[in-house]
Amino acid sequence: MSNPERRMFGLVGHPVGHSVSPAMHSAAFRAHHLPHIYSAFDVPTGAELARFVSDIRNGLIAGANVTIPHKRAIMSMVDDVDSSAAEVGVANVLCATETRRVTAHNTDVLALRDELAQLLRSAPPGGDDPAGRHGALSSTRQRAVIIGAGGAAFAAIAACKMLGYHLISVTTRSWTSTEAMLESPAGQRASELGALTAPWPIPTERSISSKSSVALRLNWSEFAVAADLIIQATSAGMLGGPPGEEITSIIPWDSLSPSACLYDVVYNPPVTPFLRIARERGLRASDGLGMLVGQAAQSFTLWTGLPAPVEVMRAAAEDSLRKATGGR
Repeated sequence: MSNPERRMFGLVGHPVGHSVSPAMHSAAFRAHHLPHIYSAFDVPTGAELARFVSDIRNGLIAGANVTIPHKRAIMSMVDDVDSSAAEVGVANVLCATETRRVTAHNTDVLALRDELAQLLRSAPPGGDDPAGRHGALSSTRQRAVIIGAGGAAFAAIAACKMLGYHLISVTTRSWTSTEAMLESPAGQRASELGALTAPWPIPTERSISSKSSVALRLNWSEFAVAADLIIQATSAGMLGGPPGEEITSIIPWDSLSPSACLYDVVYNPPVTPFLRIARERGLRASDGLGMLVGQAAQSFTLWTGLPAPVEVMRAAAEDSLRKATGGR
């Protein structure tokens, strides 16, 4: 059998210097004795992103993963949208067809669903709540809170719905008022996906404190107290990203149920401020490495048609992280 032609794959986003995707996919290609190359492409602007998609059409690149901040913008630049991406409104994988059409897929949703299911299985139903302050609302899979309104947040909404959550609330830093939230395309999309939206709970200098904004902020705080699951779906705390303390400041840590589970989509560094506080308080919490590996495994199969060597990919990701953090 002849050797397969060497092809180029990559990660496109901004920033990408923290990513372990090149290590992961390179290890997967080696495991299947494929000569392919995987690189990270720092693409800060929409114009550069459009040129990157053109490179896929021209055959220079065979496929790509898409990360922040391009998961929504990429949808309008491709030729076809798979149902996995159409249903959630964002994409994280690009594939080239034999006729060089570019198709957008979403592998984040199923990867996150699987990770959340594993985390939730580790939590006892109801937990220890002797004061009874959470009442019936401490039952599993009732309320989920999502912080963020980008591609990861939309994937989180879809994953929570798959897991049977009845109420899902979303907030993000750019929603400084009810008006800003309602006018935001992200806010509109979150509502379309079935989530409740709320302005950022802690007013900032840019915030408008209308009666509706104040009421919704109070509602969000009450919702968060009774949440079974809180998902940090922004780049806050990520290596090269904004600091994580602004996210931790809105969590009602002292009032959370002991059975609440917390998930951070960030994986580098392995311990963000969000995760550090959660674990210090004895709450079940997980970082985003499992989601990263899961979505990458699905990407590999989409590109090659081969089963992904998941354990090889996870080991490569963990090794890359250890080297990046000096073994910590």
